[in-house]
Amino acid sequence: MTLRLGIPSKGRLMEKTFAWFADRGVPIRRTGSDREYAAEAGADDLTLMLLSAGEIPRELATGRIHLGVTGSDLVRDRIPAWDQAVEVLAELGFGFADLVIAVPDFWVDVETLDDLDAAAADFRSAHGHRLRIATKYHRLVRDFLREAGVADYRLVDSQGATEGVVRHGTAEAIADITSTGETLRANHLKPLADGLVHRSQAVLFRSRGADWGDAERAALTRLKTVLKL
Repeated sequence: MTLRLGIPSKGRLMEKTFAWFADRGVPIRRTGSDREYAAEAGADDLTLMLLSAGEIPRELATGRIHLGVTGSDLVRDRIPAWDQAVEVLAELGFGFADLVIAVPDFWVDVETLDDLDAAAADFRSAHGHRLRIATKYHRLVRDFLREAGVADYRLVDSQGATEGVVRHGTAEAIADITSTGETLRANHLKPLADGLVHRSQAVLFRSRGADWGDAERAALTRLKTVLKL
């Protein structure tokens, strides 16, 4: 039995994951055409599965893969009690992005979470409904705002370009991933000074719920030795 390793199926996250393993003595490569989600590893103990970064948390949580590389933001948001379902084996040092709360830049009096709480109360009083915050990260954002004491808001789901929802009038604020802040600025949004929800990066996770027999545990020990984990 070999270890099933899920890695991102495309883009820079896939390329950097390939490079990270290769630099540590475990070469992996894509096989077939770009349309074929197939890859192979230079290690007998590994079976590679090319998956979307968003699928990998689900596959880890169900135990269908032993290991997976994906963003820490996705695992924390999509797996309830994530640290009971998976273990962090290594932070990979790429794929950095910040999940932040951002508001229109013309909200000159809203710079902090306390300001947002006050603005949300005023908004509900004026409009009769809660201030809408658009996001793809409901669990992370809801927990963060609850701990910060922000009330009188509701989260609305964003499936497309979250930065555009304020301009389109479907939400008053957003919570989204940003690397440089350029897209926020281009859409006339500003992050709150204390609105950092999570600082994400690519992480190698181990599924606690996968089949971990003697052979799988031995294979993981050998892999961790090669990777120097």
